[in-house]
Amino acid sequence: MATHRPVVSIYKWDDPTEKAGTMLMPHVLCSPLRPDWVRIVHKNMSKNSRVPVSVGSKVGYETAASSWGTGRAVARVPRAPGGGTHRAGQGAFGNMCRGGGRFSPTKTWRRWHRRVPMKEKRNAVVTALAASALVPLVMARGHRIDDLAELPLVVTDDVEKMTRTRPSVLGLERLGLKKELNKVINSKVLRAGKGKARNRRHRMRLGPMVVYKEDNGIVRAMRNIPGVETANVSRLNLLKLAPGGNFGRLIVWTEGAFKHLRDMYGTFKSAAPKKKNYFIPRHTMENADISRIINSTEVQSVLRPKMEAPKSFEPKKNPLRNKKEMLKLNPYVKARPTEAERASKRKAKKEASKEHNKKHKKGDDTFWKKLMRSFETKPVVEEKEEE
Repeated sequence: MATHRPVVSIYKWDDPTEKAGTMLMPHVLCSPLRPDWVRIVHKNMSKNSRVPVSVGSKVGYETAASSWGTGRAVARVPRAPGGGTHRAGQGAFGNMCRGGGRFSPTKTWRRWHRRVPMKEKRNAVVTALAASALVPLVMARGHRIDDLAELPLVVTDDVEKMTRTRPSVLGLERLGLKKELNKVINSKVLRAGKGKARNRRHRMRLGPMVVYKEDNGIVRAMRNIPGVETANVSRLNLLKLAPGGNFGRLIVWTEGAFKHLRDMYGTFKSAAPKKKNYFIPRHTMENADISRIINSTEVQSVLRPKMEAPKSFEPKKNPLRNKKEMLKLNPYVKARPTEAERASKRKAKKEASKEHNKKHKKGDDTFWKKLMRSFETKPVVEEKEEE
């Protein structure tokens, strides 16, 4: 990935506005970014500083309690001896009793520490160094680098000879780190939780880290500046390079330390001279421009021609359910009245019949009643014979 600059400028410690020269970018600062390596190794390394803790073996069993036995209408749990106090007669030893022992307490022989392979540590350190040379990742970690000339920031070896704190602070401010140092000082807050009572009352953000080649007084000069840490280039620790498991820490390099990176890690084409059987991780892709690779003449010339899609047929549809299919088979369906129209017509005919009956009704002498009376039996009247 072409995310680095080929040449890095070296600034004078006394006058950062002037450049003392240039230097080639070490290959270790161009290695691939692997946040997963950093996160896993940091988690396992941070566990190795834990102190084993557990519950004491005698906690809850200091009293000479014994059970009262049966026949006294109380449970057979051991009870504290004595009299005249509230403690006398109270249950003891049991995990359900007040002041009793715990059930399955923690032990000191828990697996507290983790073994981290050497190659994993080296890979994590390498990718953390590469992240420190990228402006977006350093800004994403919260560092104030608006006034910096460039990253990575390399200064002359005069800084290694500093022995006092005040001139060191002025030198860092001249480099453009004044906002960063103020941010660290203003971030000091009271710790939340019980840590306030355990010798860590306050917490504060971390600032830049100064990496040197030889300690000629720089550690003493920088150790009292809030948030500023120092490290030897030959003994870089991932816990300082990526605090909290997040890479991208702001690093100030001395000229000697920056040159020593190439002597220590070598290049992509050779093994690390001072790291036995170690090679800098290589990028999976040298060129990350995928569209350019796919559309190149070399790739397009060996590709197969575009395949035509197979001829597809529409699924058969039921004309009794699909109106369009029915119209294809029988166009008269469009002119035929729908079921709703027929229902409305039947309703109108029924209403018209009711209106007609109401109009021609004469009292109770309706047509049907007349018809029924005509079928009723009547007494036959015999006519008298004419005499």
